[in-house]
Amino acid sequence: MKCFFRALLLPVLFIIILSGCSQRKQTKKNLPNIVLIFMDDMGYGDIGTYGAIDYQTPNLDNLATEGMRFTNFYAAQAVCSASRAGLLTGCYPNRIGISGALMPWAKHGLSDKEMTIAELLKQKGYATGMAGKWHLGHLKPFLPLQHGFDEYLGLPYSNDMWPVDFDGTPITDKSPKSWKAKYPQLPLIDGNEKVKEIRNFDDQGSLTTAYTERAVSFINKNKDRPFFFYLAHSMVHVPLGVSDKFKGKSKQGLFGDVMMEIDWSVGQVLKALKDNGLEDNTLVIFTSDNGPWLNFGNNAGSTGGLREGKGTSWEGGQREPCIVKWPGVVPEGVICNKLSSTIDILPTLAAITGADLPEHKIDGVNIMSLLKGTPDANPRDHFYYYYGRNNLEGVRKDNWKLVLPHWSRSYEGVLPGNDRFPGPYAKDSVGLELYDLRRDPGEHYNVIELYPDVVKDIMVLVEQAREDLGDDLTKNEGINRRESGRVAE
Repeated sequence: MKCFFRALLLPVLFIIILSGCSQRKQTKKNLPNIVLIFMDDMGYGDIGTYGAIDYQTPNLDNLATEGMRFTNFYAAQAVCSASRAGLLTGCYPNRIGISGALMPWAKHGLSDKEMTIAELLKQKGYATGMAGKWHLGHLKPFLPLQHGFDEYLGLPYSNDMWPVDFDGTPITDKSPKSWKAKYPQLPLIDGNEKVKEIRNFDDQGSLTTAYTERAVSFINKNKDRPFFFYLAHSMVHVPLGVSDKFKGKSKQGLFGDVMMEIDWSVGQVLKALKDNGLEDNTLVIFTSDNGPWLNFGNNAGSTGGLREGKGTSWEGGQREPCIVKWPGVVPEGVICNKLSSTIDILPTLAAITGADLPEHKIDGVNIMSLLKGTPDANPRDHFYYYYGRNNLEGVRKDNWKLVLPHWSRSYEGVLPGNDRFPGPYAKDSVGLELYDLRRDPGEHYNVIELYPDVVKDIMVLVEQAREDLGDDLTKNEGINRRESGRVAE
């Protein structure tokens, strides 16, 4: 009798095991891998297909040929931490209490009550990894492993937050007010622990390669399950660093060398996908956090003719290149001119994978219809330009942009710096202005007197934003804002 039951049990167990394997394969088949590559301070005109000059980006150009290139794609805000908060949570950063660029002495960061893309995808069994610049809180409670990532290698904040002047000369100010005296080196973090100190420009030059190697390793290691990898390059934020293999390779000096190495990095990631047979089932997204830091002159990128740059709500500060490839889903070689933003990535990934959105309010919309090339799709018809702690500085609706009165950083009328040295900023008092971005993407011609009905229409959105998100410029706190995470003093 025992033999009979054993004989009966073995086939049943075999069927169950096969069924489990089949189910895992089916899950893997239905869930795409996701690679999100995020640049730092890269402008609208810094890729070959967007107009780059005197250096080549063949891997990125090919990515655009095989995928979709966006021309009206916006970062969440025109500065480091705020932009990254928006990308990972699908929220305007001022909604969740993150503004500006968090400094090494900051006691706050991304709240654990917010849901990141990594946490969203963990619901569906994704492996999650990250390499590069985090900049959402450097203290342990705020690091990537506490926000849904299985592994992390990178810098906790910007690569200029160290006690070395831009010519490489150590800063000798040891006063209590000198944060550079308190934070003597950049910490390279693996997991939750510091594994190396970045002390000089040569160390900076190794970052792109280190991040790329971690990305390739993660892909190789997780090829048999769905994965999400967030590759957030420290470049092309100053001080620029490039490895020996690309030093002196471009006709545009150090900046061109760095962009060529970034292109190499993208090529290495795409090669890893292809070598593992994952190319056809991987969604690749490439974009940047804000526009170029223009007062760094030949160490800064290009806006491609858009107005102003990083730290402003003009188009050069927030409009970014975005390339998306997903074979069989995203049509090849298509240009999408519809309005979209980094805050739309999280809800789109939720729709793709079937993951549940957070219960709290987010601001992103599902742009899958754009990715599929659906005719006349228009999931986002307006976008808010915020800056500072909570300044509402403009609203775009369709092709119209209403600029609200504010003081703005400006790069116009002042001479930029050169070779790692920054030039000064100017300051601009901005009035109520209207621009037709279809005809005037450079924002040269204020047509507010010609279209009073357009202004009246957009002002409805302005008042809605001031009630919901608030506006420091008009002393509105907003009723739906949330606090950032904080540690005890």
